[in-house]
Amino acid sequence: MPRCEDVLVDEHLRELAARLHGPARLKSDLLTEARHGLLDAVEAYRESGVPPTEAQRRAVVEFGSPAELLPSWQAELATGALRGLSLRMLVIAAVGVVAGDLTWQGASWSDGSRPPGLYLLLSTSVEWIWWGSLLLAVAGLLVVEASVRSPWPGLAVAQRAVGTGLSGMLVLGMLTGCALFTWSFNLWEAALRWPPMIIGAVLAGGAYFSLTRAARGWLLATAR
Repeated sequence: MPRCEDVLVDEHLRELAARLHGPARLKSDLLTEARHGLLDAVEAYRESGVPPTEAQRRAVVEFGSPAELLPSWQAELATGALRGLSLRMLVIAAVGVVAGDLTWQGASWSDGSRPPGLYLLLSTSVEWIWWGSLLLAVAGLLVVEASVRSPWPGLAVAQRAVGTGLSGMLVLGMLTGCALFTWSFNLWEAALRWPPMIIGAVLAGGAYFSLTRAARGWLLATAR
């Protein structure tokens, strides 16, 4: 429980927390660091003889208003959100590139009649989307690393471009992936009972859900 003399500090932090959007851990770290800094300032004022309430007021004013603090903090959260999205996409896209064909190997229908040309085009498109997503994820991590080292405004534009590209790739991946699985089940009834296909569909669903959450978090952090 906060001490009664810390009420102004807590109110200031609650206002900041309500207006910040981004990765929960990074947001918590920012607020914790801010709280420590505020309480240190309050303690310094009190040691110099300033009454508790006035000490808090001075510390809060000195620390900065939400309007002054939020732009830089939100930018940091947006960078963290892009890092998380890029890392998830890198891992999932790499698995998709490497393991995508494993769902078909040894299937009873693999030696049967050749599937339609449009189906083969869709299958190839899924693979290329995973490759594109992987490369964009690498670009995202490079942009994030550069943003940490440099305040150049162009990097913020690059972050938005990469994040938008990753979100677009996610949408394309979901549409083409679902279409490919659905078409496969329609073409080969045995696919409904083929364990690698079932496992692949479940894992793909989990991957899309995880990426959707990360993309939504980035969009919310960037929109603020």
